[in-house]
Amino acid sequence: MSKTNAENNEQVIYDYSVFTDHDIYLFKQGTHFQLYNKLGSRQMTVDGRQGVYFAIWVPNARYVSVIGEFNGWDKKAHPLKPRTDESGIWEGFIPSVQKGQAYKYHIVSRYHHYRVDKSDPYGYYWEVAPKTASIVWDIDYQWNDHDWMSRRAAVNTLSSPMSVYEVHLGSWRRNSLEDNRFLTYRELAHELADYVKDMGFTHVEFLPVMEHPFYGSWGYQIVGYYAPTSRYGTPQDFMYLVDYLHQHGIGVILDWVPSHFPSDVHGLIYGDGTHLYEHEDYRKGFHPDWETYIFNYSRNEVREFLISNAFYWFEKYHVDGLRVDAVASMLYLDYSREEGEWIPNEFGGRENLEAIDFLRTLNKAVYGQFPGIQMIAEESTAWPSVSKPIYLGGLGFGMKWNMGWMHDILKFMSKNPLFRKYHHSQLTFSLVYAFEENFMLSLSHDEVVYGKGSLVNKMPGDVWQKCANLRLLFGYMYTHPGKKLLFMGSEFAQWSEWNHDASLEWHLLGSEPHQGVRQWMRDLNHLYKNEKALYEVDFKSDGFDWIDCNDWESSVIAFVRKSKSGSEMMLVVCNFTPVVREGYRVGVPVGGFWKEMLNSDAQIYGGSGAGNKGGLTAEPVSVHGREYSLHLEVPPLSVVIFKNQWRK
Repeated sequence: MSKTNAENNEQVIYDYSVFTDHDIYLFKQGTHFQLYNKLGSRQMTVDGRQGVYFAIWVPNARYVSVIGEFNGWDKKAHPLKPRTDESGIWEGFIPSVQKGQAYKYHIVSRYHHYRVDKSDPYGYYWEVAPKTASIVWDIDYQWNDHDWMSRRAAVNTLSSPMSVYEVHLGSWRRNSLEDNRFLTYRELAHELADYVKDMGFTHVEFLPVMEHPFYGSWGYQIVGYYAPTSRYGTPQDFMYLVDYLHQHGIGVILDWVPSHFPSDVHGLIYGDGTHLYEHEDYRKGFHPDWETYIFNYSRNEVREFLISNAFYWFEKYHVDGLRVDAVASMLYLDYSREEGEWIPNEFGGRENLEAIDFLRTLNKAVYGQFPGIQMIAEESTAWPSVSKPIYLGGLGFGMKWNMGWMHDILKFMSKNPLFRKYHHSQLTFSLVYAFEENFMLSLSHDEVVYGKGSLVNKMPGDVWQKCANLRLLFGYMYTHPGKKLLFMGSEFAQWSEWNHDASLEWHLLGSEPHQGVRQWMRDLNHLYKNEKALYEVDFKSDGFDWIDCNDWESSVIAFVRKSKSGSEMMLVVCNFTPVVREGYRVGVPVGGFWKEMLNSDAQIYGGSGAGNKGGLTAEPVSVHGREYSLHLEVPPLSVVIFKNQWRK
């Protein structure tokens, strides 16, 4: 049952397997969603000998061996054997292989005389790029986030506040004293947790941390789906980062890319000399935009690879959500393709039926296994019911990025305030459809790259006006229905476009305008988290009432946000011009005193100091169809937020 390697007398043991008959049944059926416990490499003891068990799915291979540091990368030293159950899995146990040793699979295909050395698709840890081998490793860790995990389901719900700080780990902050090197996961844990907690964000969202050979892809071209990138440390180091954030009450969302993968030869492409993970037909299997390959969602083993990967990050790394990248590219067969460059589905349509079924299966499985997590779709079209339950015909996501709001508001804010009144619908249109999906409002990394400029530099006017406009934008965003996401650096008005090769421009915080924007963002976050009216009813019209959305001539809007009980209300008044609106009367739902909770024009934020001296008592003057009203001074380029203190 064993084969002896004559050169070093090591044995490959073939009569041991981690797979049970039930595992193989589920695998063939397409419902084995914990394959990370079976495929790949894992340390164990067999017949009293310590070593490593290897298993890889390559059904069209003619020969497979494990090569690595332990055998001098000898392609003949440690061959694996295929299972006899037609699963396509090759396996074997190699004694004496140790943790930390690099390895690959040498694969000889049945077809085309194809030979290749592949990294482990299920590998836990990889060499630091540009090296490409997998590393024998474990994912053992002593977690200390029990309190967070026990209450996560209660604080990670759709009725909870969610203010997400989007972070690229390689460029949030670097060590300028040591050749601008990356901070490690453990260094980032302490600095990031302190900063995020102080700023009042509830979650962080990391751009893809999975292993990627090209750093400039920001992690979106993944080869090691099961390995946090080794650029910043080991798997346990990344676990420490998640653990530490949880201990400080901060949730962790990972950007996840099941839509495409790169053509690097050591990765998934052409896995066993055939199109194993990707479609064979170029019209279905290749992304023209990114020059990457598309997963074949109709294949059981590919669906299991991806769904197991989602399970893996939730189970082994305790993450709280996945933001699923480029969902639109998955849903449409003609995405970024001209006529004749795509294949219609069986009914002649453009919908990718296999991808739709995959996404529904994914969401049903994940929510069923891990209560309290969130699945968030980056979906840029009007595809219906992305965030609706599967039993209602939806895709089953928890939330969807509101790309329409993002495009409209940035176009509106970029206009000279003198001309904004002619584009008023760009400001208000999002409320026409705001409750059709569970929306997350996002101002992400995509808006500050590729020549688009930073957020503050999208704003018109001089420095004062740019910063005032940015504070106004954030104020409108955080009072508008929907959860929130903001990319790093925007919170202190970074001047430059994001550069993944450098740290954020932290030195700008020595300047009063930038310090003012950050202080505004900090206070806005804390107000948002503390006021139920601003987050409790985000996805139903019950939590929102227009007071006035028609004053296009003045570019002023006013609305009310309400808590679930309706007893707590926040009045929001936004002035999108640099003109102070004195004696501006706004209707309110109830009488009594309305406290001025925040004013983006306050001097502490770099504003002019106009405002309402802490609040006003509503007068019995009917305006905007309301029995009571406030006689306001609305500052220039500002948002002012009031809270009702009592009812009459």
